[in-house]
Amino acid sequence: MDSWRRRTSYYLLGLAAVILAYAVAYDYGMSAFEDDPRTFLESLQIVVETFTTTGFGSDAAGWSSTEILVLIVVMDLTGVVLIFLALPALVFPLFEEAISTTAPTSVDGFEDHVVICNLTSRGETLIDELESDGVGYVIVEQDREVAEELHEAEYSVIHADPKTLDGLRAAELPSARALVADDTDQINTSIILTAKELAGDVEVISFAEDPSRERYHHLAGADTVFSPRALLGRSLASKITTSISTSLSDTIAAGDQFEIVELPIHHGSELIGKTIGEIGIRQRTGANVIGAWFRGQFETPPSPDAVIDSGTVLLVTGQEPQLERLKNLTLSDIRHFRSSQTLLIGRGEVGDSVASRLDEEGIPYTTLDLVEKPGVDRVGDATDPEELEAAGIQEANTAVLALSDDTTTEFATLVARDLSADIEILARAEENENVRKIYRAGADYVLSLATVSGRMLASTILDEEVISFDKQVDIVQTEAPGLVGTTIGEAEVRSETNCTVIAVERNGDVRTEIGPEFRIEDGDELIIAGTDEGTSAFTERFG
Repeated sequence: MDSWRRRTSYYLLGLAAVILAYAVAYDYGMSAFEDDPRTFLESLQIVVETFTTTGFGSDAAGWSSTEILVLIVVMDLTGVVLIFLALPALVFPLFEEAISTTAPTSVDGFEDHVVICNLTSRGETLIDELESDGVGYVIVEQDREVAEELHEAEYSVIHADPKTLDGLRAAELPSARALVADDTDQINTSIILTAKELAGDVEVISFAEDPSRERYHHLAGADTVFSPRALLGRSLASKITTSISTSLSDTIAAGDQFEIVELPIHHGSELIGKTIGEIGIRQRTGANVIGAWFRGQFETPPSPDAVIDSGTVLLVTGQEPQLERLKNLTLSDIRHFRSSQTLLIGRGEVGDSVASRLDEEGIPYTTLDLVEKPGVDRVGDATDPEELEAAGIQEANTAVLALSDDTTTEFATLVARDLSADIEILARAEENENVRKIYRAGADYVLSLATVSGRMLASTILDEEVISFDKQVDIVQTEAPGLVGTTIGEAEVRSETNCTVIAVERNGDVRTEIGPEFRIEDGDELIIAGTDEGTSAFTERFG
Protein backbone atom coordinates (compact mmCIF):
# COMPACT_ATOMS: atom_id res chain seq x y z
CA MET A 1 0.00 0.00 0.00
CA ASP A 2 2.92 2.34 0.71
CA SER A 3 4.23 1.85 -2.84
CA TRP A 4 0.71 2.58 -4.17
CA ARG A 5 0.67 5.87 -2.27
CA ARG A 6 4.05 6.81 -3.70
CA ARG A 7 2.93 5.99 -7.25
CA THR A 8 -0.26 8.00 -6.74
CA SER A 9 1.67 11.03 -5.49
CA TYR A 10 4.05 10.95 -8.45
CA TYR A 11 1.15 10.48 -10.87
CA LEU A 12 -0.83 13.42 -9.47
CA LEU A 13 2.20 15.72 -9.52
CA GLY A 14 2.94 14.74 -13.11
CA LEU A 15 -0.71 15.15 -14.11
CA ALA A 16 -0.86 18.66 -12.58
CA ALA A 17 2.29 19.67 -14.44
CA VAL A 18 0.91 18.38 -17.77
CA ILE A 19 -2.45 20.15 -17.30
CA LEU A 20 -0.77 23.43 -16.41
CA ALA A 21 1.52 23.18 -19.42
CA TYR A 22 -1.41 22.57 -21.78
CA ALA A 23 -3.35 25.42 -20.14
CA VAL A 24 -0.46 27.80 -20.83
CA ALA A 25 -0.16 26.53 -24.42
CA TYR A 26 -3.91 26.86 -25.03
CA ASP A 27 -4.04 30.33 -23.52
CA TYR A 28 -1.15 31.45 -25.75
CA GLY A 29 -2.53 29.72 -28.87
CA MET A 30 -5.99 31.27 -28.66
CA SER A 31 -4.43 34.75 -28.49
CA ALA A 32 -1.69 34.23 -31.06
CA PHE A 33 -3.42 32.08 -33.71
CA GLU A 34 -7.15 32.61 -33.24
CA ASP A 35 -7.08 36.25 -32.10
CA ASP A 36 -9.67 35.18 -29.51
CA PRO A 37 -7.95 35.47 -26.13
CA ARG A 38 -9.04 33.53 -23.02
CA THR A 39 -8.26 34.10 -19.40
CA PHE A 40 -5.85 31.55 -17.90
CA LEU A 41 -8.65 30.17 -15.75
CA GLU A 42 -10.83 29.63 -18.85
CA SER A 43 -7.92 27.91 -20.61
CA LEU A 44 -7.39 25.65 -17.58
CA GLN A 45 -11.10 24.78 -17.59
CA ILE A 46 -10.93 23.75 -21.30
CA VAL A 47 -7.91 21.50 -20.67
CA VAL A 48 -9.57 19.82 -17.67
CA GLU A 49 -12.81 19.29 -19.64
CA THR A 50 -10.81 17.77 -22.50
CA PHE A 51 -8.85 15.38 -20.23
CA THR A 52 -11.95 14.27 -18.34
CA THR A 53 -14.31 14.34 -21.38
CA THR A 54 -16.90 16.09 -19.20
CA GLY A 55 -17.21 19.12 -21.49
CA PHE A 56 -15.15 18.21 -24.53
CA GLY A 57 -15.62 20.56 -27.49
CA SER A 58 -17.34 23.35 -25.59
CA ASP A 59 -14.89 25.85 -27.11
CA ALA A 60 -14.68 24.17 -30.55
CA ALA A 61 -16.41 27.09 -32.35
CA GLY A 62 -13.29 29.17 -31.87
CA TRP A 63 -10.86 26.57 -33.33
CA SER A 64 -9.90 27.25 -36.93
CA SER A 65 -6.12 27.58 -37.09
CA THR A 66 -3.89 24.59 -37.83
CA GLU A 67 -1.79 25.21 -34.72
CA ILE A 68 -4.75 25.07 -32.33
CA LEU A 69 -6.25 22.00 -34.03
CA VAL A 70 -2.89 20.18 -33.74
CA LEU A 71 -2.70 21.19 -30.07
CA ILE A 72 -6.20 19.80 -29.44
CA VAL A 73 -5.31 16.48 -31.15
CA VAL A 74 -2.12 16.11 -29.10
CA MET A 75 -4.02 17.06 -25.92
CA ASP A 76 -6.69 14.41 -26.66
CA LEU A 77 -4.06 11.70 -27.13
CA THR A 78 -2.25 12.75 -23.96
CA GLY A 79 -5.47 12.49 -21.95
CA VAL A 80 -6.13 8.96 -23.25
CA VAL A 81 -2.55 7.86 -22.41
CA LEU A 82 -2.81 9.28 -18.89
CA ILE A 83 -6.08 7.42 -18.31
CA PHE A 84 -4.60 4.09 -19.45
CA LEU A 85 -1.53 4.68 -17.27
CA ALA A 86 -3.71 5.34 -14.26
CA LEU A 87 -5.68 2.08 -14.56
CA PRO A 88 -2.88 -0.51 -14.06
CA ALA A 89 -0.69 1.68 -11.88
CA LEU A 90 -3.30 3.13 -9.54
CA VAL A 91 -6.84 1.89 -9.94
CA PHE A 92 -6.25 -1.87 -10.22
CA PRO A 93 -3.91 -2.08 -7.17
CA LEU A 94 -6.46 -0.09 -5.19
CA PHE A 95 -9.20 -2.60 -6.04
CA GLU A 96 -6.87 -5.50 -5.26
CA GLU A 97 -6.11 -3.92 -1.91
CA ALA A 98 -9.79 -3.47 -1.22
CA ILE A 99 -10.76 -7.08 -1.96
CA SER A 100 -7.62 -8.80 -0.59
CA THR A 101 -7.55 -10.49 2.81
CA THR A 102 -5.54 -8.45 5.30
CA ALA A 103 -3.28 -10.36 7.67
CA PRO A 104 -4.08 -9.71 11.34
CA THR A 105 -1.63 -7.78 13.50
CA SER A 106 -2.20 -9.75 16.69
CA VAL A 107 -3.73 -12.91 18.13
CA ASP A 108 -5.99 -13.28 21.10
CA GLY A 109 -6.45 -16.13 23.55
CA PHE A 110 -3.45 -18.21 22.42
CA GLU A 111 -1.81 -20.38 25.10
CA ASP A 112 0.88 -23.06 25.05
CA HIS A 113 1.53 -22.27 21.38
CA VAL A 114 4.74 -21.92 19.39
CA VAL A 115 5.83 -18.53 18.04
CA ILE A 116 7.67 -18.93 14.72
CA CYS A 117 9.68 -15.92 13.58
CA ASN A 118 10.03 -16.21 9.80
CA LEU A 119 8.64 -19.26 8.01
CA THR A 120 11.09 -21.48 6.12
CA SER A 121 10.78 -25.00 4.73
CA ARG A 122 11.92 -26.45 8.05
CA GLY A 123 9.26 -24.35 9.72
CA GLU A 124 6.69 -25.98 7.44
CA THR A 125 7.90 -29.40 8.61
CA LEU A 126 7.58 -28.18 12.20
CA ILE A 127 4.04 -26.93 11.57
CA ASP A 128 3.05 -30.35 10.19
CA GLU A 129 4.38 -31.93 13.38
CA LEU A 130 2.61 -29.39 15.61
CA GLU A 131 -0.72 -29.77 13.82
CA SER A 132 -0.55 -33.56 14.01
CA ASP A 133 0.10 -33.19 17.75
CA GLY A 134 -2.66 -30.64 18.26
CA VAL A 135 -0.30 -27.80 19.25
CA GLY A 136 -1.09 -24.27 18.12
CA TYR A 137 1.34 -21.85 16.50
CA VAL A 138 1.58 -18.33 15.14
CA ILE A 139 4.00 -17.02 12.51
CA VAL A 140 5.34 -13.50 13.04
CA GLU A 141 6.10 -11.99 9.62
CA GLN A 142 7.47 -8.47 9.18
CA ASP A 143 6.82 -8.19 5.43
CA ARG A 144 3.19 -7.22 4.86
CA GLU A 145 2.85 -8.89 1.45
CA VAL A 146 4.39 -12.16 2.69
CA ALA A 147 2.14 -12.09 5.75
CA GLU A 148 -0.94 -11.64 3.57
CA GLU A 149 0.13 -14.49 1.29
CA LEU A 150 0.56 -16.78 4.29
CA HIS A 151 -2.78 -15.64 5.69
CA GLU A 152 -4.54 -16.38 2.41
CA ALA A 153 -2.84 -19.80 2.44
CA GLU A 154 -4.59 -20.35 5.80
CA TYR A 155 -1.50 -20.23 7.99
CA SER A 156 -1.86 -18.74 11.46
CA VAL A 157 0.16 -15.56 10.93
CA ILE A 158 0.36 -11.96 12.11
CA HIS A 159 1.99 -8.98 10.45
CA ALA A 160 4.45 -7.67 13.02
CA ASP A 161 8.16 -7.11 13.61
CA PRO A 162 9.55 -10.03 15.67
CA LYS A 163 12.53 -7.92 16.76
CA THR A 164 10.29 -5.60 18.76
CA LEU A 165 8.54 -6.03 22.09
CA ASP A 166 5.24 -4.98 20.54
CA GLY A 167 5.62 -7.59 17.79
CA LEU A 168 6.25 -10.49 20.16
CA ARG A 169 3.65 -9.20 22.59
CA ALA A 170 1.11 -9.27 19.72
CA ALA A 171 1.99 -12.97 19.27
CA GLU A 172 1.28 -13.51 23.00
CA LEU A 173 4.79 -14.77 23.63
CA PRO A 174 4.48 -14.72 27.44
CA SER A 175 1.85 -17.50 27.25
CA ALA A 176 3.69 -19.52 24.58
CA ARG A 177 5.58 -22.77 25.13
CA ALA A 178 8.45 -21.87 22.78
CA LEU A 179 9.79 -19.39 20.24
CA VAL A 180 11.66 -20.36 17.07
CA ALA A 181 14.04 -17.81 15.51
CA ASP A 182 14.70 -18.85 11.92
CA ASP A 183 16.26 -15.94 10.02
CA THR A 184 19.80 -14.63 9.56
CA ASP A 185 22.23 -14.85 12.48
CA GLN A 186 21.97 -11.10 13.16
CA ILE A 187 18.17 -11.03 13.06
CA ASN A 188 17.92 -14.21 15.13
CA THR A 189 20.09 -12.79 17.93
CA SER A 190 17.98 -9.62 17.93
CA ILE A 191 14.81 -11.72 18.21
CA ILE A 192 16.35 -13.75 21.04
CA LEU A 193 17.29 -10.65 23.02
CA THR A 194 13.78 -9.22 22.62
CA ALA A 195 12.12 -12.53 23.55
CA LYS A 196 14.17 -12.93 26.71
CA GLU A 197 13.35 -9.36 27.74
CA LEU A 198 9.62 -9.96 27.29
CA ALA A 199 9.33 -13.55 28.53
CA GLY A 200 12.52 -14.88 30.05
CA ASP A 201 11.02 -18.25 30.99
CA VAL A 202 9.81 -19.15 27.48
CA GLU A 203 12.08 -21.61 25.66
CA VAL A 204 13.89 -19.99 22.74
CA ILE A 205 15.25 -22.11 19.89
CA SER A 206 17.43 -20.61 17.19
CA PHE A 207 19.13 -21.67 13.95
CA ALA A 208 22.71 -20.65 13.26
CA GLU A 209 23.52 -20.14 9.59
CA ASP A 210 27.21 -20.20 10.42
CA PRO A 211 28.16 -22.85 13.05
CA SER A 212 31.00 -20.61 14.23
CA ARG A 213 28.37 -18.11 15.40
CA GLU A 214 26.43 -20.50 17.63
CA ARG A 215 28.19 -18.96 20.63
CA TYR A 216 26.55 -15.59 20.01
CA HIS A 217 23.08 -17.11 19.85
CA HIS A 218 23.72 -18.63 23.28
CA LEU A 219 25.13 -15.35 24.58
CA ALA A 220 21.94 -13.61 23.41
CA GLY A 221 19.96 -16.06 25.53
CA ALA A 222 18.93 -18.92 23.24
CA ASP A 223 18.18 -22.15 25.10
CA THR A 224 18.92 -24.36 22.08
CA VAL A 225 20.86 -23.59 18.88
CA PHE A 226 20.78 -25.90 15.87
CA SER A 227 23.25 -26.24 12.98
CA PRO A 228 21.55 -29.05 11.06
CA ARG A 229 23.86 -29.02 8.03
CA ALA A 230 26.60 -30.78 9.99
CA LEU A 231 24.19 -33.56 10.97
CA LEU A 232 22.97 -33.80 7.39
CA GLY A 233 26.50 -34.25 6.07
CA ARG A 234 27.35 -36.97 8.55
CA SER A 235 24.08 -38.72 7.80
CA LEU A 236 24.85 -38.77 4.08
CA ALA A 237 28.35 -40.07 4.75
CA SER A 238 26.98 -42.86 6.91
CA LYS A 239 24.99 -44.17 3.93
CA ILE A 240 28.14 -44.73 1.86
CA THR A 241 28.82 -48.42 1.18
CA THR A 242 31.89 -49.85 -0.46
CA SER A 243 32.77 -53.14 -2.05
CA ILE A 244 35.45 -53.84 0.54
CA SER A 245 33.02 -53.88 3.47
CA THR A 246 29.51 -55.07 3.99
CA SER A 247 29.38 -54.18 7.69
CA LEU A 248 26.63 -51.96 8.96
CA SER A 249 27.49 -48.37 9.76
CA ASP A 250 24.34 -46.42 10.55
CA THR A 251 22.37 -48.54 12.92
CA ILE A 252 20.31 -47.34 15.85
CA ALA A 253 20.87 -49.49 18.89
CA ALA A 254 17.73 -50.23 20.87
CA GLY A 255 19.21 -52.91 23.07
CA ASP A 256 22.13 -55.31 23.16
CA GLN A 257 20.82 -57.42 20.30
CA PHE A 258 18.42 -55.16 18.45
CA GLU A 259 19.19 -52.57 15.79
CA ILE A 260 17.31 -50.45 13.26
CA VAL A 261 18.84 -49.47 9.93
CA GLU A 262 17.92 -48.01 6.54
CA LEU A 263 19.21 -50.05 3.60
CA PRO A 264 19.06 -48.52 0.09
CA ILE A 265 18.68 -50.97 -2.79
CA HIS A 266 21.66 -50.59 -5.11
CA HIS A 267 21.73 -50.79 -8.89
CA GLY A 268 22.43 -54.41 -9.85
CA SER A 269 21.00 -55.92 -6.65
CA GLU A 270 19.28 -59.27 -7.04
CA LEU A 271 16.24 -57.82 -5.23
CA ILE A 272 15.36 -55.36 -8.01
CA GLY A 273 12.17 -56.22 -9.88
CA LYS A 274 10.86 -58.51 -7.16
CA THR A 275 8.01 -57.85 -4.76
CA ILE A 276 8.40 -57.67 -0.98
CA GLY A 277 6.43 -60.91 -0.72
CA GLU A 278 8.53 -62.75 -3.31
CA ILE A 279 11.83 -61.95 -1.63
CA GLY A 280 10.91 -63.53 1.73
CA ILE A 281 13.28 -61.32 3.71
CA ARG A 282 12.26 -62.69 7.10
CA GLN A 283 12.76 -66.29 5.94
CA ARG A 284 16.09 -65.63 4.17
CA THR A 285 17.75 -63.29 6.65
CA GLY A 286 15.74 -63.19 9.87
CA ALA A 287 15.39 -59.39 9.62
CA ASN A 288 12.03 -57.62 9.68
CA VAL A 289 11.00 -54.97 7.15
CA ILE A 290 8.96 -52.36 9.00
CA GLY A 291 8.78 -49.76 6.26
CA ALA A 292 10.05 -48.79 2.84
CA TRP A 293 10.56 -45.65 0.79
CA PHE A 294 9.60 -45.97 -2.84
CA ARG A 295 11.06 -42.97 -4.69
CA GLY A 296 10.49 -40.72 -1.71
CA GLN A 297 7.05 -42.10 -0.73
CA PHE A 298 7.05 -43.94 2.60
CA GLU A 299 4.87 -46.98 3.26
CA THR A 300 4.55 -48.69 6.61
CA PRO A 301 4.12 -51.53 6.57
CA PRO A 302 4.98 -51.98 2.87
CA SER A 303 2.55 -53.98 0.79
CA PRO A 304 3.71 -57.54 -0.06
CA ASP A 305 2.92 -56.65 -3.70
CA ALA A 306 5.20 -53.59 -3.70
CA VAL A 307 7.95 -53.94 -6.30
CA ILE A 308 11.51 -53.05 -5.29
CA ASP A 309 13.63 -50.90 -7.60
CA SER A 310 16.95 -49.07 -7.36
CA GLY A 311 15.28 -46.13 -5.62
CA THR A 312 13.80 -48.22 -2.79
CA VAL A 313 15.08 -47.77 0.76
CA LEU A 314 14.14 -50.45 3.28
CA LEU A 315 13.74 -49.70 6.97
CA VAL A 316 14.57 -52.94 8.76
CA THR A 317 15.12 -54.25 12.27
CA GLY A 318 16.95 -57.24 13.64
CA GLN A 319 20.19 -58.50 15.10
CA GLU A 320 23.46 -57.49 13.50
CA PRO A 321 24.14 -60.79 11.66
CA GLN A 322 20.60 -60.76 10.25
CA LEU A 323 20.94 -57.17 9.04
CA GLU A 324 24.32 -57.89 7.47
CA ARG A 325 22.86 -60.82 5.54
CA LEU A 326 20.12 -58.55 4.23
CA LYS A 327 22.63 -55.84 3.35
CA ASN A 328 24.52 -58.32 1.17
CA LEU A 329 21.31 -58.86 -0.80
CA THR A 330 20.86 -55.12 -1.36
CA LEU A 331 24.32 -54.63 -2.88
CA SER A 332 25.22 -54.95 -6.54
CA ASP A 333 27.47 -57.78 -7.70
CA ILE A 334 29.21 -55.25 -9.96
CA ARG A 335 30.35 -53.28 -6.92
CA HIS A 336 32.58 -56.06 -5.71
CA PHE A 337 34.84 -55.49 -8.72
CA ARG A 338 34.89 -51.70 -8.61
CA SER A 339 37.03 -49.17 -6.81
CA SER A 340 36.12 -48.20 -3.26
CA GLN A 341 36.65 -44.58 -4.22
CA THR A 342 33.98 -42.02 -3.34
CA LEU A 343 33.41 -38.83 -5.33
CA LEU A 344 32.35 -35.94 -3.08
CA ILE A 345 30.73 -33.16 -5.11
CA GLY A 346 30.51 -29.86 -3.21
CA ARG A 347 32.74 -28.76 -0.33
CA GLY A 348 30.54 -26.40 1.66
CA GLU A 349 29.39 -26.97 5.22
CA VAL A 350 27.60 -30.22 4.36
CA GLY A 351 30.50 -31.40 2.20
CA ASP A 352 32.98 -30.69 5.00
CA SER A 353 30.87 -32.79 7.36
CA VAL A 354 30.77 -35.64 4.83
CA ALA A 355 34.55 -35.45 4.38
CA SER A 356 35.11 -35.49 8.14
CA ARG A 357 33.04 -38.66 8.50
CA LEU A 358 34.80 -40.33 5.56
CA ASP A 359 38.18 -39.48 7.10
CA GLU A 360 37.09 -41.10 10.36
CA GLU A 361 36.04 -44.26 8.52
CA GLY A 362 39.19 -44.34 6.39
CA ILE A 363 37.20 -44.24 3.14
CA PRO A 364 39.16 -42.72 0.24
CA TYR A 365 37.48 -39.93 -1.69
CA THR A 366 38.03 -37.24 -4.31
CA THR A 367 36.43 -33.81 -3.94
CA LEU A 368 35.04 -31.75 -6.83
CA ASP A 369 33.93 -28.16 -6.25
CA LEU A 370 33.26 -25.11 -8.38
CA VAL A 371 35.63 -23.00 -6.25
CA GLU A 372 39.23 -23.70 -5.32
CA LYS A 373 39.56 -24.04 -1.54
CA PRO A 374 41.28 -26.28 1.03
CA GLY A 375 40.17 -29.88 0.66
CA VAL A 376 39.15 -29.56 -3.00
CA ASP A 377 41.04 -31.97 -5.27
CA ARG A 378 39.59 -30.76 -8.55
CA VAL A 379 37.89 -27.49 -9.50
CA GLY A 380 35.04 -27.92 -11.96
CA ASP A 381 31.32 -27.75 -12.69
CA ALA A 382 29.34 -30.76 -11.38
CA THR A 383 26.88 -30.41 -14.27
CA ASP A 384 29.63 -30.77 -16.91
CA PRO A 385 30.07 -34.41 -18.02
CA GLU A 386 33.72 -33.84 -18.91
CA GLU A 387 34.47 -32.48 -15.44
CA LEU A 388 32.78 -35.45 -13.75
CA GLU A 389 34.67 -37.87 -15.95
CA ALA A 390 37.96 -36.14 -15.17
CA ALA A 391 37.11 -36.35 -11.45
CA GLY A 392 36.77 -40.13 -11.81
CA ILE A 393 33.04 -40.74 -11.61
CA GLN A 394 33.21 -43.79 -13.86
CA GLU A 395 35.73 -45.45 -11.54
CA ALA A 396 34.03 -44.42 -8.31
CA ASN A 397 31.76 -46.61 -6.25
CA THR A 398 29.70 -43.78 -4.73
CA ALA A 399 28.95 -40.14 -5.53
CA VAL A 400 27.78 -37.75 -2.81
CA LEU A 401 26.07 -34.59 -4.08
CA ALA A 402 26.48 -32.04 -1.29
CA LEU A 403 25.34 -29.03 -3.32
CA SER A 404 23.34 -26.17 -1.84
CA ASP A 405 21.14 -25.56 -4.90
CA ASP A 406 18.47 -28.19 -5.61
CA THR A 407 18.22 -27.34 -9.31
CA THR A 408 21.94 -27.92 -9.72
CA THR A 409 21.65 -31.16 -7.74
CA GLU A 410 18.89 -32.40 -10.04
CA PHE A 411 20.92 -31.71 -13.17
CA ALA A 412 24.14 -33.12 -11.69
CA THR A 413 22.25 -36.29 -10.75
CA LEU A 414 21.04 -36.72 -14.33
CA VAL A 415 24.58 -36.28 -15.66
CA ALA A 416 26.12 -38.61 -13.08
CA ARG A 417 23.56 -41.33 -13.71
CA ASP A 418 24.07 -41.03 -17.46
CA LEU A 419 27.84 -41.42 -17.06
CA SER A 420 27.62 -44.37 -14.66
CA ALA A 421 24.54 -46.58 -14.58
CA ASP A 422 25.51 -48.54 -11.46
CA ILE A 423 27.16 -45.90 -9.26
CA GLU A 424 25.47 -45.19 -5.93
CA ILE A 425 24.27 -41.56 -5.84
CA LEU A 426 23.56 -39.94 -2.47
CA ALA A 427 22.21 -36.40 -2.49
CA ARG A 428 21.12 -33.61 -0.17
CA ALA A 429 18.00 -31.56 -0.83
CA GLU A 430 17.46 -28.08 0.51
CA GLU A 431 13.66 -28.20 0.13
CA ASN A 432 11.28 -31.08 0.85
CA GLU A 433 9.35 -30.50 -2.37
CA ASN A 434 12.44 -31.32 -4.45
CA VAL A 435 13.21 -34.71 -2.89
CA ARG A 436 11.08 -36.71 -5.31
CA LYS A 437 12.47 -34.85 -8.32
CA ILE A 438 16.02 -35.76 -7.30
CA TYR A 439 14.92 -39.38 -6.92
CA ARG A 440 13.42 -39.26 -10.41
CA ALA A 441 16.67 -37.85 -11.74
CA GLY A 442 18.39 -41.06 -10.63
CA ALA A 443 19.53 -40.67 -7.01
CA ASP A 444 19.59 -43.72 -4.76
CA TYR A 445 19.16 -41.83 -1.50
CA VAL A 446 18.04 -38.26 -0.84
CA LEU A 447 18.04 -36.55 2.55
CA SER A 448 16.24 -33.25 3.03
CA LEU A 449 17.75 -30.49 5.16
CA ALA A 450 14.27 -29.19 5.91
CA THR A 451 13.16 -32.61 7.18
CA VAL A 452 16.15 -33.01 9.49
CA SER A 453 15.78 -29.45 10.82
CA GLY A 454 12.03 -29.69 11.28
CA ARG A 455 12.26 -32.92 13.24
CA MET A 456 15.00 -31.53 15.44
CA LEU A 457 12.71 -28.60 16.21
CA ALA A 458 9.63 -30.71 16.82
CA SER A 459 11.36 -33.19 19.11
CA THR A 460 12.73 -30.32 21.21
CA ILE A 461 9.45 -28.40 21.44
CA LEU A 462 7.18 -31.41 21.93
CA ASP A 463 9.66 -33.12 24.26
CA GLU A 464 9.55 -36.33 22.23
CA GLU A 465 12.17 -39.02 22.62
CA VAL A 466 13.08 -39.40 18.96
CA ILE A 467 15.86 -41.93 18.54
CA SER A 468 17.16 -40.42 15.29
CA PHE A 469 16.49 -37.07 13.59
CA ASP A 470 18.01 -37.97 10.25
CA LYS A 471 16.00 -41.11 9.51
CA GLN A 472 13.30 -40.55 6.97
CA VAL A 473 10.76 -41.86 9.47
CA ASP A 474 10.09 -41.18 13.12
CA ILE A 475 11.41 -43.84 15.46
CA VAL A 476 10.06 -43.04 18.90
CA GLN A 477 10.35 -44.72 22.29
CA THR A 478 7.25 -44.15 24.39
CA GLU A 479 4.91 -45.64 26.96
CA ALA A 480 1.40 -46.64 25.89
CA PRO A 481 -0.98 -46.82 28.86
CA GLY A 482 -3.89 -47.27 26.47
CA LEU A 483 -2.46 -50.60 25.31
CA VAL A 484 -1.83 -52.14 28.73
CA GLY A 485 -3.59 -55.48 29.02
CA THR A 486 -4.28 -55.82 25.27
CA THR A 487 -2.38 -57.46 22.44
CA ILE A 488 -0.97 -55.66 19.41
CA GLY A 489 -3.45 -57.51 17.21
CA GLU A 490 -6.46 -56.67 19.39
CA ALA A 491 -5.56 -52.97 19.36
CA GLU A 492 -5.10 -53.00 15.56
CA VAL A 493 -2.12 -50.68 15.93
CA ARG A 494 -1.07 -50.73 12.28
CA SER A 495 -4.48 -50.15 10.79
CA GLU A 496 -5.47 -47.53 13.37
CA THR A 497 -2.26 -45.48 13.43
CA ASN A 498 -0.27 -46.52 10.35
CA CYS A 499 2.85 -47.19 12.42
CA THR A 500 4.56 -50.33 13.66
CA VAL A 501 5.61 -51.53 17.11
CA ILE A 502 9.12 -52.83 16.41
CA ALA A 503 10.29 -53.61 19.94
CA VAL A 504 9.25 -53.49 23.57
CA GLU A 505 11.58 -52.80 26.49
CA ARG A 506 10.39 -54.66 29.59
CA ASN A 507 12.34 -54.65 32.86
CA GLY A 508 15.54 -53.68 31.02
CA ASP A 509 15.16 -56.43 28.42
CA VAL A 510 14.44 -55.48 24.80
CA ARG A 511 12.07 -57.87 23.06
CA THR A 512 12.03 -57.87 19.28
CA GLU A 513 9.69 -60.75 18.51
CA ILE A 514 6.57 -58.60 18.44
CA GLY A 515 3.67 -60.40 16.81
CA PRO A 516 -0.07 -59.73 16.85
CA GLU A 517 -0.41 -61.88 19.98
CA PHE A 518 2.14 -59.90 22.02
CA ARG A 519 0.42 -58.48 25.13
CA ILE A 520 1.48 -55.10 26.54
CA GLU A 521 2.08 -54.90 30.30
CA ASP A 522 2.24 -51.99 32.72
CA GLY A 523 5.66 -50.28 32.57
CA ASP A 524 6.50 -51.43 29.04
CA GLU A 525 8.42 -48.97 26.84
CA LEU A 526 7.39 -49.35 23.19
CA ILE A 527 9.63 -48.50 20.25
CA ILE A 528 7.45 -47.52 17.31
CA ALA A 529 8.25 -46.51 13.73
CA GLY A 530 6.16 -44.63 11.22
CA THR A 531 5.47 -41.32 9.59
CA ASP A 532 5.05 -38.13 11.60
CA GLU A 533 1.28 -38.53 11.39
CA GLY A 534 1.48 -42.18 12.39
CA THR A 535 3.54 -41.70 15.54
CA SER A 536 1.40 -38.71 16.54
CA ALA A 537 -1.76 -40.78 16.02
CA PHE A 538 -0.26 -43.56 18.13
CA THR A 539 0.57 -41.16 20.98
CA GLU A 540 -2.88 -39.58 20.84
CA ARG A 541 -4.70 -42.90 20.81
CA PHE A 542 -2.64 -45.01 23.18
CA GLY A 543 -0.42 -42.55 25.08
